Amino acid sequence: MSIETQNTLFPVFLKLENFRVLIVGGGKVGLEKVTAIINNSPATKITLVATHVSEEIKSIQSNYNIAIHQRSFKETDLNDIDLVIVAINNKETSLEIKHLAQQKHILANVADTPEQCDFYLGSIVQKGNVKIAVSTNGKSPTLAKRIRETFEESFPNEINESLDNLTKVRGYLSGDFTDKVKQLNAITSVLSSNPKKLKETAISKKRIWTYSLSIPLLLILGYLLSNFLPPDILGSYAYRFAQSIDSSIFLYILAGFTAQMIDGALGMAYGVTATTFLLSFGISPAASSASVHASEVFTSGVSGLMHLKFGNVNNKLFKSLLIPGVIGAILGAYILSSFEQYNYIIKPLVSSYTLILGVIIIFKALQKDKVRQRIKRIFPLAMVGGFLDSIGGGGWGPIVSSTLIARGRNPRYTIGSVNLAEFFIALSSSLTFVTIIGLTHWTIIAGLIIGGVIAAPIAAYIANKIPTKSIMILVGIVVIILSLKRLFF
Repeated sequence: MSIETQNTLFPVFLKLENFRVLIVGGGKVGLEKVTAIINNSPATKITLVATHVSEEIKSIQSNYNIAIHQRSFKETDLNDIDLVIVAINNKETSLEIKHLAQQKHILANVADTPEQCDFYLGSIVQKGNVKIAVSTNGKSPTLAKRIRETFEESFPNEINESLDNLTKVRGYLSGDFTDKVKQLNAITSVLSSNPKKLKETAISKKRIWTYSLSIPLLLILGYLLSNFLPPDILGSYAYRFAQSIDSSIFLYILAGFTAQMIDGALGMAYGVTATTFLLSFGISPAASSASVHASEVFTSGVSGLMHLKFGNVNNKLFKSLLIPGVIGAILGAYILSSFEQYNYIIKPLVSSYTLILGVIIIFKALQKDKVRQRIKRIFPLAMVGGFLDSIGGGGWGPIVSSTLIARGRNPRYTIGSVNLAEFFIALSSSLTFVTIIGLTHWTIIAGLIIGGVIAAPIAAYIANKIPTKSIMILVGIVVIILSLKRLFF
């Protein structure tokens, strides 16, 4: 490749708060340039000159060091300026400003005119103190944006924690710079080791502990079962269970199958889908929620273990979700089961809730990407998610996962952590229902589990074959139709 076809730009990270920046233009492009600067260097001194200044720029002026002059550009505006950015839709004026800046030895950037730029504003990926700038040499800002989005998804937020840890380690190292580099290389060498060997070593250790503990535990469990549940008692339970099964189990298998197919494709909406179907079959809200959560103990348990095994769980996020989620789930189950005699009031309320969830699912499917804001108050989010999950038989995934991902959390770690927490949410909710109303809906639970087991491998296979957006819209429509049917028909 010849040097002419290469990107010869020299990347530099500036402490822009030490520079005086002039932006000419107050429209959409001007707002884009101002936003790029304040997002990366909020203390920068910005002077903005434009005949028209958008309301968006005016609204952020008071929060930053921005001086606005609503008038035409003057040559004196370049006095005491270090960098100038031209963001106006007038080529002749843009070139004139560029030439004036060049005469005064001021570096200039002219929007949408790469050949007149002394520097470019690249697409920025930032995770805490880690910052990556992407440049296409002015060829395609759109491609640079797509590359940035890919990096944002690939790099977890936890990478900043790794940087903080390495900074602390560096503080304990002794010797000169060369010695410190050698020590850091020794500490971080495990990161470049053969991952297959590391994985095999970790798995072998886990297997040793698993086999060592599982054998005595199985023996103890077998002894306890034989003493407390003799074969004749187990036989009577099995006989009564078989007698209680009727043709309606096929409806519950269908509900479990449909719910698991949707959950396998979206990573959410098992509870709300199964509950919506059960309510449409005439099952009471408490019985529907209790049955769904009992079946979810199995499905979410397996799902959570798989996410834990493949390293998809953020321990800090999981712990933040666990306690408030369990508290909310217990409260929701208690309220729903304690007031079961008011089903004529609760049923339309739950139907209204599932109707709203259906609208939310469609809204999230159609929603375009927006500027993401990191959510800080996880406790109330998890508590509300657990409470509504018990009340409506579902909603933990659509509420908690969707909110966290929409606010900038890494999808992989969010889905893994939320799924693992869901096991404990479902378990605590199920135990509350069993304590208050008992567990008498074995046919429903068995049908949901059987349908889910049948659908799980199919859903896993087709998860990447069908567009997620289409599935979410379809699910939302089905949930809305069934909810309206229960409310008005």
